[in-house]
Amino acid sequence: MPEIFINYRTHDGEHAATNLDNALRHRFGNEHVYRASRSIVPGDKFDDDLIHNVRGSSVLLALMGDRWLGHPRLGTEDDWVTKEILEAYRCDGRVIPVLVGRCTERPARNALPTALMWLADCQTLRYDHQNDEYDLKRIGDSLAALVPALATADRTTTEPEPPAPTPPAGGDTYSTDVGSNRGRIHIGPAHKVRQSGAGANYTAGNQQGNVSHTFGPIPPSQDDER
Repeated sequence: MPEIFINYRTHDGEHAATNLDNALRHRFGNEHVYRASRSIVPGDKFDDDLIHNVRGSSVLLALMGDRWLGHPRLGTEDDWVTKEILEAYRCDGRVIPVLVGRCTERPARNALPTALMWLADCQTLRYDHQNDEYDLKRIGDSLAALVPALATADRTTTEPEPPAPTPPAGGDTYSTDVGSNRGRIHIGPAHKVRQSGAGANYTAGNQQGNVSHTFGPIPPSQDDER
């Protein structure tokens, strides 16, 4: 069941309806947008299809061009534009007038048929083909904010960036290759544990002097030579 029902009159808001249909389907998916000339399957009864889908929609966009208000069928019993708007209103759907064109004004209450006078109190949106990109985005943003199912289906929502990796406890850890070393190796502060030389010299603490380890016969001391 579509969430968005596009209501328009042929030769008044038809071009705008097509643009809205394409943009909203691209953003929310085909299944969420209904426009009669595209959505009704050949052979289906159009009146049953229209009523069924307008009752199930969450939002009806009532497109109003510069000839919408003065159309002779507006407000009559056999006018499908009027029927769709009233059916959405009776079913507690949200009806949003969309003013088509830069100069189209919100209809005044006293200019509307009695059954549609409440439309004068509805907040409007505007679609102007000269401001196409901005207006389509604004309409889409408004619908996503109003209808949870559309917010979920919104294809323009960006995925959040993954969190940065947690650094290891105790600060940074570095590793290096000392290569083929033939002398003393001392890496790190002086008070750290050190091993140096060709033997098993082990030093802990703040050792600042030299540490030697001799292998082989012990040389005679000066006392032994005397």
